[in-house]
Amino acid sequence: MNPHLNPPKFGKPKLFDREPLFEELIKRGQPTWAKQLRDICNQRLTTEAHGNMPRWTKAWQDLPEAASGTLKIASDAVYVDGTCALSHQEIQQLLMQFHPWRKGPFNFFGMRIDTEWRSDFKWERFADEIDFAGKLVLDVGCGNGYYGWRMIDAGAEMVLGCDPFPLYQMQFEVFRRYAQPPQRHFLLPIADHELPTGLHLFDLTLSMGVLYHRTSPIDHLQTLWQTLKPGGQLVLETLIIETLSTAVLVPEDRYAKMRNVWFIPSLSMLELWLRRSGFTDIATIDVSKTTTAEQRKTAWMTFESLEDFLERAASPHTHCRKTVEGYPAPVRAIVSAKRK
Repeated sequence: MNPHLNPPKFGKPKLFDREPLFEELIKRGQPTWAKQLRDICNQRLTTEAHGNMPRWTKAWQDLPEAASGTLKIASDAVYVDGTCALSHQEIQQLLMQFHPWRKGPFNFFGMRIDTEWRSDFKWERFADEIDFAGKLVLDVGCGNGYYGWRMIDAGAEMVLGCDPFPLYQMQFEVFRRYAQPPQRHFLLPIADHELPTGLHLFDLTLSMGVLYHRTSPIDHLQTLWQTLKPGGQLVLETLIIETLSTAVLVPEDRYAKMRNVWFIPSLSMLELWLRRSGFTDIATIDVSKTTTAEQRKTAWMTFESLEDFLERAASPHTHCRKTVEGYPAPVRAIVSAKRK
């Protein structure tokens, strides 16, 4: 357990408090970016910014007091340990205000949030291969911050996540409420294309599940390159196609019912893209098929999930299923690369 996750408690938590981050960026020679981010947060993290924000804010305010819980990491889950006066039914009603819960799992005062994705499966695939100790980390497309908490626990000095979806900001705030100062994990309501050019700030940048959503994968990789210090490391996770050739799949319309999937490369094509974008020391950490054990519908995510995105199995023993559109079923690769 990283001692930075739970230092002594003090102060009352504030919703969307990002001031410690802006102060840290100024100390690190980024006053212009700090001002830009402060302005963005003031615009996007308000009750007027999203129709559900008043309801989400009320639910956040009704959560147990921060002093009643402590944020911890144990086994597969990020959890809040402690006691509170609310019943499990009351806790569930509050947390379901933030439905759907896609990345996790989490545990909140003894109530397990069984998220759509078992994100701990992916974490186990790459965590032992990456040194997080003392690192300044950027997590692009971070969702609700599950991986950021795991990275803080693994020794990261600070984690800055970027995700434009307001619901993920709120889910992050549910758990940040119980992470005692000094703050070391932050989420910003921005997308990767809003990152400044020539940043050269981070020791480690992660992009997991973003590349195939971009109309220009090379632009995305070049953006990631510019976030890193010389010698910095990229961890990239993306859909791939299984072929030895240097090839790319471009879906005609949807892929696994997703409209915003543009380019799914083979591993060799992905490596070529990385080299053309200025990366070296490219290494494959893991290649895994996505299964319904890892991504599935749950009581905490009641919409369609992987089982609905694949063609109906001919028999219980069918392993080579395709997507409903007839494309190869999802296979994901995790690769590491360095910036010179």
